[in-house]
Amino acid sequence: MFKRMDEIAIEIPDVEKPDPNAAAAIQELLGGKFGEMSTLNNYLYQSFNFRSKEKLKPFYDLVMSITAEELGHVELVSHGINKCLRGSTEYKEPDDTPLGSVKDARLSYHYLAGAQGAMPFDSMGNPWTGANVFNSGNLVEDLLHNFFLECGARTHKMKVYEMTDHPAAREVVGFLLVRGGVHVVAYAKALEIATGVNVTKLVPIPSLNNKAFNETRKYEDKGVHTKLYTWSDNDFNAINQIWKGTHPEDGLPLEVIQGAPEGVPIPEAPPVEEEFAPGISQEDFKEIARRLKMAGNITD
Repeated sequence: MFKRMDEIAIEIPDVEKPDPNAAAAIQELLGGKFGEMSTLNNYLYQSFNFRSKEKLKPFYDLVMSITAEELGHVELVSHGINKCLRGSTEYKEPDDTPLGSVKDARLSYHYLAGAQGAMPFDSMGNPWTGANVFNSGNLVEDLLHNFFLECGARTHKMKVYEMTDHPAAREVVGFLLVRGGVHVVAYAKALEIATGVNVTKLVPIPSLNNKAFNETRKYEDKGVHTKLYTWSDNDFNAINQIWKGTHPEDGLPLEVIQGAPEGVPIPEAPPVEEEFAPGISQEDFKEIARRLKMAGNITD
């Protein structure tokens, strides 16, 4: 089961700087082979199909807890894409070509099918596919796959960061670099316990430290890279048998936190009338409100 909150992980800057091509680039971090939909579904199905979970509970708890965080990352990247698209068109009469300014956008599908919102695609508009999911059933093989999946995701985040200077894009990517780094280290530590091999000596992959990026430093200064959450009020606390000791890069102590981190309200998405969204007029709102009052026996 999942518990959902009306929050996202961090506040995304609200700037008047529409950038459709930045949004297209960030789509890779959502629906690409190494995107958040891939990390989510890899761990989700590994958790569904986990063998001997009672005997291997710390590993099961690790995959379960990271799965929940990845669902939040899918959500966060989607809102980052939306912020980059916001304001890229304006309402005009249909004959005045209100969407004409984005006909040459690299990913016009944002406008043709998504009302200027995130889509489950990669940066070239290819739909995400379940073929990206790896679930061998072998604990060490799956952990090794997850380690390199996170390393691949980290590389892609760095490249997208270098591709755009949009404040919303960089804020989201910077945070994800830090949290993705946590998952890299977590799977490395899990592999060390399972095999005896010190995989943390490979970290970071690629070799560039997170502190090279302006938007990551503030999160690492707060110790965000040292915390692993259970994402559950009571369960999955056996991850403290894996997430312990010190961080391999800066030596800071690692900490398991029961529950979820505090988030921020999900940003309001304004109407996009030229996209017929939400397609509810002021008169419609009044009529809907009247019907709701009747349904709830509410009187003025």
